[in-house]
Amino acid sequence: MSVKTIYLIRHGETEYNRMGIVQGSGVDSDLNELGFAQARAFFDAYQHVNFHKIYTSKLRRTVQSVQHFINNGIAYEQLEGLNEICWGEKEGKAPNYQEDEFYLDVLRRWKLGETHIPAANGGESPDEVAARQKIAFQHILSRPEEEVVLVAMHGRAIRILLTHLLNLPLSKMDDFEHTNLCLYKLVYSYTDNAFALELSNDVSHLMVLAE
Repeated sequence: MSVKTIYLIRHGETEYNRMGIVQGSGVDSDLNELGFAQARAFFDAYQHVNFHKIYTSKLRRTVQSVQHFINNGIAYEQLEGLNEICWGEKEGKAPNYQEDEFYLDVLRRWKLGETHIPAANGGESPDEVAARQKIAFQHILSRPEEEVVLVAMHGRAIRILLTHLLNLPLSKMDDFEHTNLCLYKLVYSYTDNAFALELSNDVSHLMVLAE
C-alpha cells in the first residue's frame, strides 16, 4: 500500500521543562533523569516496531529521546526544520509576571489568527516555523520506501506541525495537547495526499514509571 506511518514524539523531560524555563531552538539542553527514563519506557514499548528511519531536530534532547533505537542500528537524520520555535530574548529565562502577561498576549493573538506575530523579540512566528517544517516534511515524504518512521520533535513545534499536516488553520494549534515523551501517530496516504491521525498525545507507554 502507498502509505507512510509516522510515529511523532515530543522529547523527554529536561531540567528546563521541570523548572519552567523557556527553551526554544536556542537552548540545546539535555534530558534529565526522568527524561531518560521516559525515553527508555518508550523504547521498551515500541522496540518491536520496524522503523525504517528516524528523524530528529538538530537539538540534543530529541536525539537522546530516541538513542536506544539508534543504538539498535536504525538510521537517523537530523533536520533543522524540525527544531523548536525560537523564543528569541525569552530563551533561557524563567518567566516573571510581566513575561507571563506577554506570553498570554502572544497566545491570544495567535488564536485570533495573527500567526505572523513572532514569539518574542528576535524570535520566530508560527508562520515561519510552519514554512521550514513543510520543507522538512517534503523531504521525509519524498522517501516512500521508508514506510514506517519515527520523528522526534518539540512541544510548540508539534502543535504547529499538526495543523498543516491535518489542513487546519495555524490558529488552531493549541487544540493539540502535548506532554514530555507523548506520542502522536499519523498515517499518510500518497494516493490521497492526506494524513489521518490515529493517536493523540498518547502516554500509555509511560504508565510503567508510575508503578
